[in-house]
Amino acid sequence: MAENEKNQSIDLTKQRIRERYKGVSEDVLDVIPATPQEDFYKSEVHKRVAVYARVSTDDPNQTSSYELQKNHYEDLVNRRDNWELVDIYADEGISGTSLQHRDNFVRMIDDCRAGKIDLIVTKSVSRFARNIIDCIGYVRQLKAENPPIGVYFETENIFTLDENSEMALSFIATLAQEESHSKSEIMNASIEMRFKRGIFLTPTLLGYDHDENGNLVINEDEAKTVRLIFFSYLYGYTTQQIADALTDLERLTKRGNVFWSAASVLQILTNERYCGDVLARKTFTPNYLNHKSKKNNHERNQYRQKGHHDAIITREDYFAVQKLIRNAKYRNKGYFPEMQVVKTGYLKGYVVVHPKWAGFSENEYYEASSSVLSDVSKIPSKPFEVQVAKGKFDLRGYEVVRSQFLSRTGQITLSISLSKILFNRVAVMKIPETQKIEILVHPGKRIIAIRKATANSRFALEWSKAMERGNSPKIICGSAFIPTLYKVFSWNQSVQYKIIGKLRKCGGESILLFNASDALVSIEKDNFKTNEYSSTKIETTNGHRKRSKRIVAFPKEWADSFGDEYYESQAKEELENAECQDGLLADEQVAFATDEGNVTSPAQAANEIKGILKDIGVSDEL
Repeated sequence: MAENEKNQSIDLTKQRIRERYKGVSEDVLDVIPATPQEDFYKSEVHKRVAVYARVSTDDPNQTSSYELQKNHYEDLVNRRDNWELVDIYADEGISGTSLQHRDNFVRMIDDCRAGKIDLIVTKSVSRFARNIIDCIGYVRQLKAENPPIGVYFETENIFTLDENSEMALSFIATLAQEESHSKSEIMNASIEMRFKRGIFLTPTLLGYDHDENGNLVINEDEAKTVRLIFFSYLYGYTTQQIADALTDLERLTKRGNVFWSAASVLQILTNERYCGDVLARKTFTPNYLNHKSKKNNHERNQYRQKGHHDAIITREDYFAVQKLIRNAKYRNKGYFPEMQVVKTGYLKGYVVVHPKWAGFSENEYYEASSSVLSDVSKIPSKPFEVQVAKGKFDLRGYEVVRSQFLSRTGQITLSISLSKILFNRVAVMKIPETQKIEILVHPGKRIIAIRKATANSRFALEWSKAMERGNSPKIICGSAFIPTLYKVFSWNQSVQYKIIGKLRKCGGESILLFNASDALVSIEKDNFKTNEYSSTKIETTNGHRKRSKRIVAFPKEWADSFGDEYYESQAKEELENAECQDGLLADEQVAFATDEGNVTSPAQAANEIKGILKDIGVSDEL
């Protein structure tokens, strides 16, 4: 019964809906006609017309296309009695994939918004924009103006105020964008093939001209300016001082300007072409739409050819200048120092770290250390055998627990990040009454050594400050040299390290040794990855604004053992003690001749500067 009543209610509702949608008689309904849509081709309404023209390169051969577009549309507007030409907005030598540098396009859009334009006429969609977002976006913005502004694309015969135009416009704009993408890929492939065959681009460069084959040949008059820049920098002048001097001397840039800036001088100093080399693809453009150049940090192949053309500056002088420039980032001045390596004694093969010099590479640390170890030959060791006397505990098979696994007072520790080093109070107390130390590195053994700095040492670092209760540790800022140590030890630059050290006494002097292979890492909890490290504990550190948790971890391979076998560990300790007692800490240091051994010295640079100034008719020095 209830079911029947429900069905009857539904039928009644449907019947009411049918009756309502029968509508009313046309006799009682007045229809107010809409304003007819304007026919673009037959309209007699007065229009203020803007013409947009563009060519994608500034090649002289494109000038004809550029002029033809302008002349054609001037005639087109003049033939229509109801059209009034506002202006021809033309961009020459500009890509259509972005609005970057398209000043006249932007000016045209601004005039539209200011109510100065009713209609835009252009040759094709690709002339208007090769970026689909720009194309459709600006068409919609113009259509939303009051009154709406239309765009007429002549080639495609599309008028954007036509209600059915957007689908066709979207399709053609997509094709235009993809055409730019294809051209970009073809160009990149062409450049890659050229570079693989050693065919490099040779843009105009101060100091060089091009011969009939496009090869770089030295322009001796301009080369004097280049040599003057390099020798002045080697002598010790800054880029700004050199720029000011060149401006005073009225030496011309490649473009014929007499004004020099520090940036233009630096650009010359960092250009490898002056030593005869070519390094191709220093930058690249990852996005063909915005054309923004990006420094190539190994994202794309690079190609280097040495001796590509005649050099103006020696390769030794060029690389010495690069080291000086890198070191200048840390506000360190002066001529680049020699690398000092310990030749004799217990620290033989250790390289003294220069605290203010960022110019040395990890390879030079290895080369310097090896240079004094050439007389050392490695003798294969015999299998380690242990005989245990009767009555004594047999500890074969037992391991000595790594000190890193134990938390106890009295440990000597060194904490190091990419920019700072800090020793704990125990370390400072082990070399008492010492406020300045020297840091030495043995790259082969992966050991950092700390010793008391001698009087007037150029390598001294202040590691403590005097307090009432004795010396207290002081942070050592080392942004100049620490990044290279990270590379020497193959460390991860995103983490901090902590090393437990040991004390050795040699010849009455104390040194601290820290083995980089035994370093623990300190990682922010959010960045901790268990596949790289194993956690030992979590420590909480106070920041300026919040408490952050860091995880102290050890290398994954340590999880398989406690440490060295007991007897092997004892043998190592006895050998190290014997070596330290037999050797003297007092040692002979020698300068390691790097590849800059033939670099022009400051005195030689001064003579070169005088000679160049004399050649260009100037008697006074810079």
